[in-house]
Amino acid sequence: MNIPVFLSYSRPYTDHQQEFIDRVREFLASRGLESRTLGVTDYDMDEPLTAIRRLMLESNGLLAIAFRRYHIEEGAEKVRGEQGEPKDRLLSDQYFSSAWCQIEPAMAFQLGLPILIFREKGVIADGVLEKGVLGTYLPEFDLTKPIDDYLKAPEWNQIIAEWEGYVRVVRKVKGKPPRLY
Repeated sequence: MNIPVFLSYSRPYTDHQQEFIDRVREFLASRGLESRTLGVTDYDMDEPLTAIRRLMLESNGLLAIAFRRYHIEEGAEKVRGEQGEPKDRLLSDQYFSSAWCQIEPAMAFQLGLPILIFREKGVIADGVLEKGVLGTYLPEFDLTKPIDDYLKAPEWNQIIAEWEGYVRVVRKVKGKPPRLY
């Protein structure tokens, strides 16, 4: 029996993004991990947050892919200067991912699930996408380069193997009763 994991990602809008998701699903399946995504593999009549929570309770880890979703050609981030004065930090050719790439990892964190987030190059690292917020490394991938090269690289293999180890521990521990001593 495969081990269920929650696969979170913003809806792909390019062929490269869809291919990346397909390859990640294939990789997980080859390792005995069943990727589950609300609206793709699982459907629910309840409101999305309830349905996501239910699906996460059945999962043993969360893997999130933060794809480029919203493009900022030119904009500004409002920040404070050195003397505390309001200041603009200029942004150009940057992207935000879907809000679900923030919500779902935060929900998984509250449940104590192992979390691994990959961020597409150019996506602004904000919220849970900031390095260190969840205490884990947040690898960045570049879809202008061959997907196979990335999925064979040490960065992918070492990080995904460590996350997979945590997922397998969760599965083992979930079935045991709580210890009172």
